[in-house]
Amino acid sequence: MNAVRSILVFAWMVISVIPVGLALVLSALFLKDDKLWWWFAVPWLRGVIGAARIVGGVQYRMHGEQNLPRHDDMRRVVLCPKHQSTWETFFFPSMTPHPLAYVFKKELLRIPIFGWCMAAVRMIHIDRSKRSEAWTKVAEQGQVLMDRGKWVIMFPEGTRTERGSKGAYKTGATRLAVATGAYVIPIAVTSGRCWPRRSFSFIPGIIDVSVGEPVSAEGREPGELMDEIERWIEAEMRRLDPEAYQ
Repeated sequence: MNAVRSILVFAWMVISVIPVGLALVLSALFLKDDKLWWWFAVPWLRGVIGAARIVGGVQYRMHGEQNLPRHDDMRRVVLCPKHQSTWETFFFPSMTPHPLAYVFKKELLRIPIFGWCMAAVRMIHIDRSKRSEAWTKVAEQGQVLMDRGKWVIMFPEGTRTERGSKGAYKTGATRLAVATGAYVIPIAVTSGRCWPRRSFSFIPGIIDVSVGEPVSAEGREPGELMDEIERWIEAEMRRLDPEAYQ
């Protein structure tokens, strides 16, 4: 039964992204990217989360949602989430009060329609083989996008990790925060419980998403700031999903 549910959700994703994506790309000729975000991207992303919930049985519950700034007192924000699944890449843009800009590898731009949409809504694509150039691009474009009201989201572990495991936390997100005077918001998410990485099958259950308090990067060093973010995320993961860390 789970396999049938999963097939239905993925089929809906593939079928629905074609008209929505084409409409977004065509509208990009006339509209600003923030309008494209709220008119096309967010409704579709919420639809994916809704399909996973209604059809796939993947529920979620929020903790600490009040820690997401709802005003411009923290205009520059870098989100640092745990990364276990594809689920959170759809979820975070659908629930934040500001448009998001992911930092992602440029190869994703080659995906028909989906990649075109990512380019149209102005995110930060980098060449991972050229680290120095990649960091310069992240710093320059990150500041421009945050000045325009977007938040930047970077997965500090870089890639998806197995449930109950920990990847190497890299300092790219905190380097950006220090360079731009941004706030860093750590987020723990137990998505591996319901949508394991490298899997096309859902496991019905509840994903916990816990948002930590914003941490100012002013006067901080990227390394020690990331150490603080890592400690909070990993401790919160063990609180939310203790059976995975036995």
